Amino acid sequence: MSEKLPNMLESTIAKIREMVDSNTVVGQPIETADGVTIIPVSRISIGLGGGGSDFVSSRAPAKDPFGGGVGAGVKVVPVCFLVVKDGNVRILTVAEPANTTADRIVEMVPETLDRISALFEKKKD
Repeated sequence: MSEKLPNMLESTIAKIREMVDSNTVVGQPIETADGVTIIPVSRISIGLGGGGSDFVSSRAPAKDPFGGGVGAGVKVVPVCFLVVKDGNVRILTVAEPANTTADRIVEMVPETLDRISALFEKKKD
């Protein structure tokens, strides 16, 4: 087996490490003028694949008969923000949009319950 494939994998992983580090997951704190600190938190997904082959042919001998490649992908998705003010910490989640009808219905339940409660309160008055 050629020594080129492990070298390609190692260099790809090194490039990913340059792009993604702990500051990507928990971002740099952002200070506002009124003393609030906001810290972004993200989720990271990484995919990596590679392959190669040595080509040996009796008809056309080559000096270095190798063909291969490596591919990688990085996905960064914001999850929440930590909001620090006067020693108190709150979490503001970043909700992903509903993709299915069932997800949309679940999202609407709290609002619907609030409307029903308000309707009953009006009838009591």
